[in-house]
Amino acid sequence: MTAVAVPPLRVSCSYPSWWWSPSPASKHYHLRGRCCFLFREEGESWLLLLRGRRRSGGRGGAAMARRPPLLSVALPSDTGRVLSIQSHTVQGYVGNKSAVFPLQLLGFDVDPINSVQFSNHTGYPTFRGQVLNGSQLWDLIEGLEENDLLHYTHLLTGYIGSVSFLTTVLQVVDKLRSVNPDLVYVCDPVLGDEGKLYVPQDLISVYQQKVVPVATMLTPNQFEVELLTGLRITSEEDGLKACNTLHDAGPRKVVITSALIDNKLLLIGSHKKAKEQPPEQFKIEIPKIPAYFTGTGDLTTALLLGWSNKYPDNLETAAELAVSSLQALLRRTVEDYKRAGFDPSTSSLEIRLIQSQDEIRSPQITCKAVKYR
Repeated sequence: MTAVAVPPLRVSCSYPSWWWSPSPASKHYHLRGRCCFLFREEGESWLLLLRGRRRSGGRGGAAMARRPPLLSVALPSDTGRVLSIQSHTVQGYVGNKSAVFPLQLLGFDVDPINSVQFSNHTGYPTFRGQVLNGSQLWDLIEGLEENDLLHYTHLLTGYIGSVSFLTTVLQVVDKLRSVNPDLVYVCDPVLGDEGKLYVPQDLISVYQQKVVPVATMLTPNQFEVELLTGLRITSEEDGLKACNTLHDAGPRKVVITSALIDNKLLLIGSHKKAKEQPPEQFKIEIPKIPAYFTGTGDLTTALLLGWSNKYPDNLETAAELAVSSLQALLRRTVEDYKRAGFDPSTSSLEIRLIQSQDEIRSPQITCKAVKYR
């Protein structure tokens, strides 16, 4: 390979825009402190080799190679980059295991932080594993910051088991928004379901007073929205009132992902596009499937994030796609269990996530939204 002299060159990047200038002594090119080399073989196109950040006092290869180029910044995804802080299981699909893969199928780069790492979900007779604390979470964030790796378009949070960890998550929100003020924070406030609390009681007030006000989108279930608002939901009007209460606290988008009202399973969505305007509200009736699944709440929130990013001003369409995708996946799960000779109604089912890639990537809308007047 032969080094060839080249004229001053400008490279256009969507974010940020960088200027290049030649180093006459070394034929190096410098990219805001990064050292690069331009080569080409005879008849071949230019080849750019980026090395690590230059350090004063030397150009040693070892020092230069410590820091690779930030392609996520130089060539940002058209979709976005998500930091997902949720639980993780080695086997099965809950938490990050349920959310990361669908978001990747929808075009996102996803960086997971596991709030817990368990062998399996807690619905099994036993489980083992580790729990991340707030100090350990912040250590990871500082490691990213030291290397200029906190460029995120979205933050997604799910199950969080302690006040200290949740308090650190609030610090993470502030830190990410200091880098990107337009960060979208999608919060699934995992508190419990069907009257059963999954987390310590004192987490509720932290969510109410500190988390809800900084969230962009909130995705509670019926029990969780009752805990957050103090309102009992026995009718659709109650659900809409609860959404309005949450809007007043901060989030522009609120989706009650499941509410059993008058023996109907509903998703209730609400999008407040401007402070001076009332929110646009709708419902989607969810077909009941006679089985119990794990990881569906985490998956629903991930799908809502993905599709609402594609349709930022149309939460109804985003919710239709998310619910339709989920329903197709659940039907496949039930059919596969039956084909394997199991009765789906006898135990909780692990969802067939990998087998449902087409339904996640390109769902057919089977569940339609109905607007409230």
